[in-house]
Amino acid sequence: MKKLNLFFLIIFAILILTNCKNEAETTDTNQQEEVSKIAFFEDQHRPQFHFSPKENWMNNPNGMVYYDGEYHLFYQYHPESTVSGPMHWGHAVSKDMVKWAYLPIALEPDKLGQILSGSVIIDWKNTTGFGSEEKPAMVAMYTYHDMEGEKLEKHDFETQGLAYSTDKGRNWTKYEGNPVLPNTESIHNFQDPKVFWHEVTGKWVMVLAANDKVKIYNSDDLKSWNFASDFGVEEGSQARSWECPDLFELKAADGKSKWVMLVSTGNKTEITAPNGGTGTQYFVGDFDGKTFTNSSSKETTLWLDNGTDNHAGVTWSDVPEKDGRRLFIGWMSNWDYAQEVPTEKWRGAMTIARTLELENRGGAYRLITKPVKELQILRGKYVTLDGGVLGISQSVDLEFSPSQSEVILEFNPERATHPFGVRISNSKSESVIIAFDKKMNGFTVDRTGAGKGDFYPQFRGFHTSIRDYEAKTVKFHLIIDKSSVELFADDGRIVMTEIFFPNEDFNELSLFIENGTVDLIGGKIHELKSIWK
Repeated sequence: MKKLNLFFLIIFAILILTNCKNEAETTDTNQQEEVSKIAFFEDQHRPQFHFSPKENWMNNPNGMVYYDGEYHLFYQYHPESTVSGPMHWGHAVSKDMVKWAYLPIALEPDKLGQILSGSVIIDWKNTTGFGSEEKPAMVAMYTYHDMEGEKLEKHDFETQGLAYSTDKGRNWTKYEGNPVLPNTESIHNFQDPKVFWHEVTGKWVMVLAANDKVKIYNSDDLKSWNFASDFGVEEGSQARSWECPDLFELKAADGKSKWVMLVSTGNKTEITAPNGGTGTQYFVGDFDGKTFTNSSSKETTLWLDNGTDNHAGVTWSDVPEKDGRRLFIGWMSNWDYAQEVPTEKWRGAMTIARTLELENRGGAYRLITKPVKELQILRGKYVTLDGGVLGISQSVDLEFSPSQSEVILEFNPERATHPFGVRISNSKSESVIIAFDKKMNGFTVDRTGAGKGDFYPQFRGFHTSIRDYEAKTVKFHLIIDKSSVELFADDGRIVMTEIFFPNEDFNELSLFIENGTVDLIGGKIHELKSIWK
């Protein structure tokens, strides 16, 4: 009996020791996860309310689609490096386009190539047979890029493929008949399909970038495609190869419906977008299901964003009709320096989600861009600014960091003789200056003194955007994050997106005029809380 009791005592002691060890290991693991989580949030230059990858490289947004209460964001992702490499589709979802949840990689390279940009739709009519009308499939169309074919200097190394999901995008099956659109013309850049359903003709439509133009195709089932037309010969900016097209109908404020085509400009040449590097132009016109006709002259180039850092953006598919908005997001970087920016564990971020609206401006239709209203859920403390005369510089006393803020101001520029606006700065005398210059009748962003910039010779710069409309007042709407500013001026008629990398966070915000005085009508500055904490 004594031997038996001793045996149980030994077993009991072992169990206690094992349990203590497990608890200690669990505690250590939890502490390590918490430390890792804090490190992720506090990584230098990490945007606090813009989507960025946990680690490694990210560029173009892909396949944005809304389904069953979720906004999906897929994106070009290289999971093994902080520079561009074999492309995968990363994946995240959100209920509000503000707070995002990471999901596993959706699409990986296969024998046909790596997975470049594309789009996702909901096949409500089950034209593909991948799902059913009761449970429609989510269908992705994307570009295959065959690296071996490119190395052999072939010109047909890019083709288009399909994949589908019947579980809200969590798992994907690639279509066994890929590629569904071969590159029979051996076009060197044959990429970035954007697909949508055209109700009038009862057909699927695809717009596809092809060097210096957009090719338009039709299909009944997303599997077999027929060429319809080309758009873009001698249209708009031909400075760089065209990328990431989008085509959608938009009703203007005057009640008239027009079609808008977005086209980003890609590879390096000597001629660049308005303030250097890559950018996104747009065309407004008409579309009959096969042919897009531009309403402006061929020489007219319209830019969606006149800053340096909004590229390859496209819009969400299948947003409910009762919502009624055309929702957009872009990659917040520039191919001229994207792979050299001084972030250590990650590279690339998205702009905030935006709404696109259309305005008849003296007989010509122009886009208006505004932050989505959902961004307001991040607002915390705020400061109200009363109207008054502003002279030289006036620091604004804030109980929160201007590095996470929303600034809304309105000025009467009548007696201003010098540039005026907003300066954010730090104790190292680094700053970003956003201003209105009455003489040039335009807005400027100056990041020449914003901090790190040696990674690219032209990164430090003074950038401008000129008004093409009349306005009695000057309105600033700034969204400021740790390493970016987005200006939506005059109710979204001018947009400028710029990134920067100060050596320490900006901790002071001031209003200024270079000389003389200007009348501040009023304003408000909001704290914007982190989406990661």
